[in-house]
Amino acid sequence: MAEITANDLDDIARGAAILGTGGGGDPYIGRLLALSAVREHGSVPLVQLSELDDDAVVLPVAMMGAPTVMVEKLPSAEQVGLAARTLATYLGKELTHIACAEAGGVNSLIPVVAAAQLGLPLVDADGMGRAFPELQMVLPTLYGIRATPMSIADEKGNRGVLDTVDNHWAERLARSATIDMGCSAMISNYAMSGAQARESMVPGTLTLCAELGALVRQAREAHENPVERVVARLRGRTLFSGKVVDVARRTVTGFARGEARLSGMDGDTGSEMLLRFQNEHLVAEVDGEVRASVPDLICTLDRESGEAVTTEGLRYGQRVTVIAAPADPRWHTPEGIALAGPRYFGYDLDPIGVAG
Repeated sequence: MAEITANDLDDIARGAAILGTGGGGDPYIGRLLALSAVREHGSVPLVQLSELDDDAVVLPVAMMGAPTVMVEKLPSAEQVGLAARTLATYLGKELTHIACAEAGGVNSLIPVVAAAQLGLPLVDADGMGRAFPELQMVLPTLYGIRATPMSIADEKGNRGVLDTVDNHWAERLARSATIDMGCSAMISNYAMSGAQARESMVPGTLTLCAELGALVRQAREAHENPVERVVARLRGRTLFSGKVVDVARRTVTGFARGEARLSGMDGDTGSEMLLRFQNEHLVAEVDGEVRASVPDLICTLDRESGEAVTTEGLRYGQRVTVIAAPADPRWHTPEGIALAGPRYFGYDLDPIGVAG
């Protein structure tokens, strides 16, 4: 895929929602924004990490906040461009590329909007290989790349630039600003060189999103099981199939936090799963036993269609299959686990991986 056209956006959105592990924002909203931008400005060139010059100036763009809020407070295309232009002006550098901060829902498509508006190529990569709830939880943090200076902008035109002592303080202060901005805002951060991007980012993210989306679509057209196709492509495993019987969800400190309880079906009849999430799914338990946890991916898919079900979209009566897939190996280093493992989120357990 040498460029992203309007025809690619459905598949990218569908696949991004899967990699988003329940978070990353509503992919439908992201698709609409990207479609409008591509129709107005034209297709977006897609370049590989290996193609970046050492001195390229790469700028990730993303939405920050609680996905539950975006259901009612939609972002605007102008807000996306404002965040990117604000940081570029502050840095005093000429941008060469836009990138994805995370692979997930709206945040795999927001950068398409920015790239189209600014007339820049988009890097086929991201900073996580999945979605995580806090902005310091990216692989560039492990490589010493600073989150700041970072820009933040809301839908009213307010904007600012933060420059913090470390990436955890960037999360803390940006989260406070995001709450004041209505619990969702556009940000641009982790400005990096081409050499830094090649070293620290996960390659092929947008291509994988498009591939996963196409797999689901083609499986349905062929009357095959789309969930099985996704599991095979991600080298993952099925954890549980069941019906959603309860969801406790609340928006707290700028996050969608909660738990979902599933009653087993088919081979899982008689068992119960508990999913714990903070924007993204963090821990999956079956009958009190942890079956999977961060940093690996825990994804909830509709049993029939294979479409991802986001944490803000979980509803009583839905029939879903929960799968797990391995994260980028760098997340399983001691530094990666300290940054985004179960204990960081308050769970007293070692990571339970897909092979665990």
